[in-house]
Amino acid sequence: QVQLVESGGGLVQPGGSLRLSCAASGFTFSQYTINWYRQRPGQERELVAILTSSSNTYYPESMKGRFDTSRDNAKNTVYLQMNSLKPEDTAVYYCHVRVLKDYWGQGTQVTVSS
Repeated sequence: QVQLVESGGGLVQPGGSLRLSCAASGFTFSQYTINWYRQRPGQERELVAILTSSSNTYYPESMKGRFDTSRDNAKNTVYLQMNSLKPEDTAVYYCHVRVLKDYWGQGTQVTVSS
C-alpha cells in the first residue's frame, strides 16, 4: 500500500533553515509527481511545492527563492529545503501523491519562533 512518511520538522529561529524528508513506498516512486503542502494554524491546507517525475519544480510566489524541493529516486525520498524561515512558515508540512487517488503523509510540525 502507498505510504508517505515525513520527517525533519522542529523548532527553528527566524532566518534559519530546515530540511524535510518524505520517504515513500508502495508505488513506483520515480514515475510520480510528489507535492508538498502545509497547513498553518486556523487555515486551509496550501500548496508549497510541486516536484515532477522529471524533477521539474513549481513554487507559489511566497516560497520562491526560499524553498527548494528535490528527489532521490534511489532512496524513494523527496526533500524540501527551507531557508530564510519566517514565523508565518509555522505549519504542519505534508507530502502528497496521487496514485489513482490522493495519499498523504502524517505531517511534520515546523515551528519558526525566537
